Amino acid sequence: MLRARLASASRLNSKATLNLLPTHCGRKTVGKLSSRGLSTNSNPPEDLHDFGVRHVTKGLGRITEGIMVKGEGSYVIYDDGRRILDFTCGIGVTGLGHAHPVVSKAAADQCMQLVHSQCSIALHEPYLRLIERLLPVMPDPSLDSFFFWNSGSEAVEAAIKMARWFTKRQNIICMQGAYHGRTFGAMAVTKSKTIYSAGVHPLMPGVYSIPYPYWHQSNLPITTPSSVLSSHSLYQLELLLAQQTAPADTAAIIIEPVLGEGGYVPAPPEFLRGLREICDKHGIMLIVDEVQSGFGRAGAWFAIQESGVRPDILVMAKGLGNGFPISGVVSRRELTDTLKPGAMGGTYAGNAVACAAAVAVNKVMVEENTLANVQLRSNELFSALNALKYDPSLSPHILDIRGRGLMVGVEFASPKSSAHHFSAHSAAGLPPASATHTNVDHPENMASRVARKCIEKGMLILTTSVYEVVRFIPPLNVSKEDMKAGCAIFAESMREVVKEG
Repeated sequence: MLRARLASASRLNSKATLNLLPTHCGRKTVGKLSSRGLSTNSNPPEDLHDFGVRHVTKGLGRITEGIMVKGEGSYVIYDDGRRILDFTCGIGVTGLGHAHPVVSKAAADQCMQLVHSQCSIALHEPYLRLIERLLPVMPDPSLDSFFFWNSGSEAVEAAIKMARWFTKRQNIICMQGAYHGRTFGAMAVTKSKTIYSAGVHPLMPGVYSIPYPYWHQSNLPITTPSSVLSSHSLYQLELLLAQQTAPADTAAIIIEPVLGEGGYVPAPPEFLRGLREICDKHGIMLIVDEVQSGFGRAGAWFAIQESGVRPDILVMAKGLGNGFPISGVVSRRELTDTLKPGAMGGTYAGNAVACAAAVAVNKVMVEENTLANVQLRSNELFSALNALKYDPSLSPHILDIRGRGLMVGVEFASPKSSAHHFSAHSAAGLPPASATHTNVDHPENMASRVARKCIEKGMLILTTSVYEVVRFIPPLNVSKEDMKAGCAIFAESMREVVKEG
């Protein structure tokens, strides 16, 4: 019945529906596979997927088997015929869905005009048109100086470099649980998981961290008010500035307004305003990393808008290009005019094709009123997820449902969690379950198991953080039907995992 709904929502025929096979069962063969063979000396020709497994670095992880060959809106298609609902968007990148016709055409047209105009040689029109489109949607009018690069990590590196130059100071303060990238500077301010920096220390020096205002980070009950969490984190910041890095040595504080790899946790507005006050007091740059939360993902052009806080430096990427590699670092001219020509740059920085695609992304979001759809689908997603808390068989296992817009996390209870973390059920006034949270046996590795079930049933979804969190990152223009289908797959997957124990 669930697959019938999915097929109806995606206008799949029965044959395509049958192709939604578990990835662990092997790759299903559909039609001729001659195109999968390689022209090598092997006899018979080596399978292309097996070739990739042998030759692609083991440092890359994947959540599915097979080769993705096409994307259509909210769906991706594999070489074996599987057509799968994509609630990952390439980790928050394809906000307008895969291969959006307007965006793809803009890039294709630009390919026939000018592909590469190195930023140190000349300006090019798409770069300037992109600035023209972005200026009106900046979270503060002071943000009027732009530098485009290729990836989020590179943009974070540039932001750190700028902050050190602007202030003539070295130290950077980041948040526990933060993710900013895997290049050396960005990796140094990433505190979400040790996997990103294990075995490659020492990292960039001069980096300090404070607890993000998230109950886990301070080992407090889940019911702790956001005002208390904010006060606690701000106190830790003041203590850090008094004990470890003097304000006169501190160049910047960097923060994600919605914690990404740390668990999809929105920062309370009062905490962000507190950071702004401390930065203003001491002349510290506030770097706001909107790589994942920007461009409508959190319900507004930028998540920082909710707090009214002005960034000194804004970092963006992912949804900016809808799949084309482009990132941006935005500050104010009074600061960037102090940079020496040649201090910033990069071979592919602000590539013409990527800039043309980004211009089209902005146009589509405005003309199709994408933010309105984000609000509608967000309400539907939260409604469907919160309904699960009223199912007595599921509610004991749900710790939290949180997020902004279509950047939503579901945190499950873990057998390793402290007992006081399970007070949310009664505090929310929910119907009593058959057993209290502290007496319920919670499934091990629930987040990864639910995500795997979802993939088997025809929906890509990801986990996040060192906690048991599944994250929803559907396209910003996802349809009502596809949202309903995705929520149904998630609910069914969760029920199966709970039943298995």
